[in-house]
Amino acid sequence: MSEKVLMKGNEAIGEAAIRAGCLYYFGYPITPQSELPEFMARELPKRGGIFLQAESELASINMVYGAAACGVRAMTSSSSPGFSLKQEGISYLAAGELPCLLVNVQRGGPGLGTIQPGQADYFQATKGGGHGDYRLLVLAPDSVQEMYDLTLLGFELADKYRIPALLLSDGALGQMMEAVRLDHEVKPVPDKPWAVTGRRDRETLNVVQTLSLDKDTLEEHNRVLQDKYALLRKNEVRYEALNTEDADLILVAYGISARIAKSAMAKARAAGLKVGVFRPITLYPFPEEALYETAQTTKAYLVTELSCGQMVEDVERVTHSQQVHFYGRTGGNLPCADELFDQILRIMQGKEVGGRAR
Repeated sequence: MSEKVLMKGNEAIGEAAIRAGCLYYFGYPITPQSELPEFMARELPKRGGIFLQAESELASINMVYGAAACGVRAMTSSSSPGFSLKQEGISYLAAGELPCLLVNVQRGGPGLGTIQPGQADYFQATKGGGHGDYRLLVLAPDSVQEMYDLTLLGFELADKYRIPALLLSDGALGQMMEAVRLDHEVKPVPDKPWAVTGRRDRETLNVVQTLSLDKDTLEEHNRVLQDKYALLRKNEVRYEALNTEDADLILVAYGISARIAKSAMAKARAAGLKVGVFRPITLYPFPEEALYETAQTTKAYLVTELSCGQMVEDVERVTHSQQVHFYGRTGGNLPCADELFDQILRIMQGKEVGGRAR
C-alpha cells in the first residue's frame, strides 16, 4: 500500500530514512538542509529512534562512525561548508567499510557562500573529499520523489557493499514541495555479522579500525576497497536518457539542472531541433559506458551545472568528443529553460556558448 503526500524534499529524505529502518540521526543545522534535522528531531523519538544535535559537524560524523560500527542504520546531513568539515570522518567511514547514509544539500560557494542552491561539490563527492584512495556511492536525485526513493536505495546499497552512500542534492530540491508516493512498509535492517556488538554467541570479538602500521596489510586493504568499487561500477550504474538515439545535441545534467535541461529539450524538440538529455543518477559510479555510446551518434554535448565546470570534465573524458560545450551559473543563480534554449541555438548555429563560467 502507498499514498501520495505533499512534502518538501528535505522532509522526504527524513521520511524515507525512517522507513528504511534508520533510527539514529546525528547532525548540525545549516541552511538549506535544516528541515531535515528538524523533521528527524520531531519524528524519530515517536518511532523509537534517537536524534542528537551534535556540538559540531566533526562530532556528528564521528557519532555516525560509532553507530554504523554497531550495525545500525545511521545517517547525517549538512550543506556544503558543513559537509566539508565532515571529510576526515567520511574517509574513516570508507576505510572502516561502514555503511551509512550521508546527505549534502548543496549551496553556492566557495567559503560560506550563499544559502541558495549550487552544484559545486561534485569534485568533493565523486573524487573523494578527504584523504586516501576511497570512493563513496553518490546518488543524485532530480525530484522530491527521487529524494525519497534514492534515500531508500542508498541505505540498501550501503549495506550491500559496506560503503558510505551519499545523497547529493541541492538547495532548490531540498526546499521544493511535490507530491511523493510513500511506501508504508518499514524496511528491516539486515543482519550484520561483522558489527561491533560484543560476543553475542560469537567466539571472537569483532573489531572495526582504520589504523594499520604494516604497509603490506594496508596495501591489501586498499585492494579490497578498490575491488569493491569495481563491483559498484559493474553493477550499480544508473542514469536516464531521453531522446538521445537521434539527437544532434545532448544536454548532460544532474539534479535540479537536469529538470531545467528537460524543459529546454522540450522547447527545442517543439522547434524541430534534435536535442536529447542524458542525466547521471549515480555520479559515482559515473555512467561511462552509456554516455560513451551516445558519442557514436551525436554531434555535440552541452553540459549544464550550477558550478564553474566540474562534471563537464568527466563528460569530456568519457566521450572523447571535441564538441563538449559548457554553460554554468553560480552564486545561487539557476538558468531558466529559455536561457538554455538560447545556448542550444548558438551551438546549432556554430557559435560559442555565451556566458561560460569555464
